[in-house]
Amino acid sequence: MGLEIGQKVKVSRLRDRVSKETATYLGKRGVVSRFKMVDGSGVGVVVEFEDRYTTWFFEDELSPIQ
Repeated sequence: MGLEIGQKVKVSRLRDRVSKETATYLGKRGVVSRFKMVDGSGVGVVVEFEDRYTTWFFEDELSPIQ
């Protein structure tokens, strides 16, 4: 997919179980703030939302916004 830092994204799906708080962000828009290593080999995308809440997602859980 090739997301970049500063790019606007929408949370399009949730692959795994998440907290109730994180689940409320399904369908919401945020900005990619950085990347992080997850489960030893994958890369997670850290997204910051308008209300300053920050969490990470797998890249396939996000859709880029034009």
